[in-house]
Amino acid sequence: MSDAPLLFQPLTLRGLTLENRVWLAPMCQYSVTAHDGVPTDWHLVHLGARAIGGFGLVLAEASAVVPEGRITPEDTGIWNDEQVAAWHRVTDFSHAQGVPIGIQLAHAGRKASTFAPWRGEDSVPSDQGGWETVGPSADPFTGYATPAELDTEGIAAVVQAFVDAARRADEAGFDVVELHAAHGYLLHQFVSPLANRRTDEYGGSFENRTRIVVETAAAVRAVWPSDKPLFVRLSATDWRDDGWTVDESARLVKALGEVGVDLADISSGGAVAEAEIVVGPGYQVPFAREVRASSGVPVAAVGLITEPDQAEQVLAEGSADAVFLARVALREPSWPQRAAHELGIDRHDAPYPEQYTRGAWS
Repeated sequence: MSDAPLLFQPLTLRGLTLENRVWLAPMCQYSVTAHDGVPTDWHLVHLGARAIGGFGLVLAEASAVVPEGRITPEDTGIWNDEQVAAWHRVTDFSHAQGVPIGIQLAHAGRKASTFAPWRGEDSVPSDQGGWETVGPSADPFTGYATPAELDTEGIAAVVQAFVDAARRADEAGFDVVELHAAHGYLLHQFVSPLANRRTDEYGGSFENRTRIVVETAAAVRAVWPSDKPLFVRLSATDWRDDGWTVDESARLVKALGEVGVDLADISSGGAVAEAEIVVGPGYQVPFAREVRASSGVPVAAVGLITEPDQAEQVLAEGSADAVFLARVALREPSWPQRAAHELGIDRHDAPYPEQYTRGAWS
């Protein structure tokens, strides 16, 4: 469909061809049982519904590479074999629909051990299942417990945990891994001068603050199959004059491209609570456009992209190579099918599973 809208043209990254450019963003579901990090039937249905809903790529939520890396006790993980087996049910289902599926690998750092959003906004006490957190510096996120500062051995252990998680992601059948370096979690904490007060080789200069992200990406790329894409999610800006900037994001993405990262997923914010974020339709798209133009690396845009015409325009103007949908995908699991209709895709070419073709727009 070379004359199809850009949203419904394929994109090939390494050995993976994605049939369209409407992708499901990773969204935490806080739905494990027994605080064991094992995905449940909820994850199978949540992600499976979007796989049959026409998304070209489904990306599973932030999954901790170690237990202490969870945002909440209810987070999924990928640090043991039981989790791998449970994730395999989800990847097998998505593959049966012909839809590639990825996973976001994460460590929450100083923003770990918190309550699920609907249960509170504080750190979870140890007697309620909480744990000691870590960070680049012993500075807490506002309202949370003070983390322990990682030493260089601890940093090396974090990098290794991402490597081990990537190996497990391959065993679990995932087609893509995304490293989470956004939203104020551990890798973002290192790059942001608002959270990183170090004076050693992992603090201070741009090269030092970004060192752990580049090291992690390079180490993961070394074990992640060469035909499978590697993504990184970045917060392009801290929304503070004294914080991480879009220019720095572009520099980092260029460096990440040189070590084998295939796409940057561009978000923003989260390093500190004290930031004025101007939210509106497509509010992060300009960041994606700048990073794409400056780095030469493919990017995906995210952030209140809700309408088909709007999403198509993001690609048409060269702001991104794909779009990730989040909140609207919670409301509309089959948003790509509506988009295909509104953008004039023939019903026979629309992303419907065979079982649903009778429901296609006429």
